[in-house]
Amino acid sequence: MIQFSEVSLQRGTQFLLEDADLTIFEGQKIGLIGANGAGKSSLFAMIKGELHADTGEVILPGQRRISFMAQEVEETQRSALDYCLDGDDRLRTIEKNIAKSQANGDDHAHASWLGEFENAQGYTAQSRGETLLQGLGFKMADMQRPVSDFSGGWRIRLNLAKALMCPSDVLLLDEPTNHLDLDAVMWLENWLRQYPGTLVLISHDRDFLDGICSHIVHLYQKKLTLYKGNYSDYERQRAEHLAQQQANHEKQVEKRAHLQQYVDRFRFKADKAKQAQSRLRMLEKMEIIGPAHIDSQFEFSIPVAEKTSQLLINLSQADLGYTSDTGVESVQLGNSNFALRDGQRIGLLGPNGAGKSTLIKSIVGEISVLSGEKVTGENLKIGYFSQHQLSALDLEASPLLHIQRLSPKVLESDIRRYLGGFGFVGDDALRAVKGFSGGEKARLALSLIAWTKPNLLVLDEPTNHLDIDMRQALTEALQEFPGSILLVSHDRHLLNSTVDEFYLVADNQIQAFDGDLPAYHAWLQARQASAAQVEKGESNIAKVDKTDRKEERRKAAEMREKLRPLRKQIEKHEKAVQTAQDHLDKISGAMSDSSLYEAEQREKLQGLLNDETKWKKSLAESEEAWFEAQEELEEAEALL
Repeated sequence: MIQFSEVSLQRGTQFLLEDADLTIFEGQKIGLIGANGAGKSSLFAMIKGELHADTGEVILPGQRRISFMAQEVEETQRSALDYCLDGDDRLRTIEKNIAKSQANGDDHAHASWLGEFENAQGYTAQSRGETLLQGLGFKMADMQRPVSDFSGGWRIRLNLAKALMCPSDVLLLDEPTNHLDLDAVMWLENWLRQYPGTLVLISHDRDFLDGICSHIVHLYQKKLTLYKGNYSDYERQRAEHLAQQQANHEKQVEKRAHLQQYVDRFRFKADKAKQAQSRLRMLEKMEIIGPAHIDSQFEFSIPVAEKTSQLLINLSQADLGYTSDTGVESVQLGNSNFALRDGQRIGLLGPNGAGKSTLIKSIVGEISVLSGEKVTGENLKIGYFSQHQLSALDLEASPLLHIQRLSPKVLESDIRRYLGGFGFVGDDALRAVKGFSGGEKARLALSLIAWTKPNLLVLDEPTNHLDIDMRQALTEALQEFPGSILLVSHDRHLLNSTVDEFYLVADNQIQAFDGDLPAYHAWLQARQASAAQVEKGESNIAKVDKTDRKEERRKAAEMREKLRPLRKQIEKHEKAVQTAQDHLDKISGAMSDSSLYEAEQREKLQGLLNDETKWKKSLAESEEAWFEAQEELEEAEALL
């Protein structure tokens, strides 16, 4: 049992928790939700024993193994598989004792430790580690690659695998789906559903929470409120409470009437039928889920271009891929045919690395079509979102200035009203981007896209870094958007709520997928089972020709050598990020001393504030440099 009794936690002058109570019983699967910055990660640190309550008591389970997913990106030459197996530190200790007893010639101790090894399931550890890594998207060829070979997102996956490898009674996972694709999210959900211990999970993915959690804990207004059931159950229960407030009730009725009016007007018109159906689905769900987010600070719409074309994009017999600096072409999707028409709302599915990003980049013009034909509509206006867009923001400019540069003649008051819908209220609209979190940058990028009035939205993982309220607001805005949508996302709720059809990118092809997300999951499992059979059969025939392995090692070494300068650059930026964060943590600790705010400590306080400003700037610059170098590395890896 984990118990919080009248716990208060203060950071600087701000309380994250104030007289909060919570009891988590053994075996429960808890989803911990709350706005960004509310204190969810601090609560995790208290469970791990790294942070102590200012007042009150946190009672932790005795003799229980707690496993958690590290957030830092570790640099090591250990292989991916060994790194994963390191998660079982007890097994590693046993292995060391086996080797030690054998070296000392102590047969009795050796036999005893071999028994411990069997009890710790040591003989199946390698296969279990490989299963974890494959479930998270790694290939068998990746198992012996050093951790330093992988990009930041893939190293986070390794940290997740390491946490899952540890036999634990309590498992703490902080945003485990952030760097996963849809396939890996589905696999992880199944794994966690079968986890026998106590799970505490921070996530903004509502379908993921729905599929796993037995309870939801809402961190809101410095309190911890426990709701029985999954996320949808939480929404219903909270909605019942909020619906009692008359003002909220009237707002909901007004919104329902607006949606119903649209449905009644257009549901029987062929050219508007799909859009009407989208609103009808929203209307059906609104009674259940709407009020739970009625007090959200986010509410915006995405206007559409005044003119459009019936055919927006058409790819005909096109080869899609990349051209290296030396002019060598690498085709990822060959002889492709794909068309996007006005009003279509398409979700892209497909295994990791199959070419979804290649298709998107070809459509928006980030890369050129290698051969074949690409035709765009005369009035095509694309609004494109990807994580790369976040790095293109001007770090020194404010949200207000970003919009003013697009529309110099628009009144400041109108811009500030618009930005308020994206959560930039009051002075937040005037803050420099360099001090923004990942979620704030994503919200700003979305606001800039909406401001341009596109008729085609191309969105590549738009929900990364967004909290649940902002995801809900984005979902509603996309449902209202009258233009076309092309969406890649691991957020199943967003896919289910905003697209009308799916296309599958797999095996070097693009084709319509006649099915829903559960059907895609079934297709994926069958594909993985088939691939495992093929791999197993090939292994039985011949382990892999030694000459081929030698050549494979030579090519891998050659690739590592080409990418070494980029990786060193990334390592340098990672160290700079860590240094800045360490300084900020020390400053935060110093500023929690209440005596610091007395008159005689004014100079010391001012010095700390100056240092905080300096290191925040250093952190933002280092993170930005790391992101740019990481993008460059991933592009180079794709070319190789």
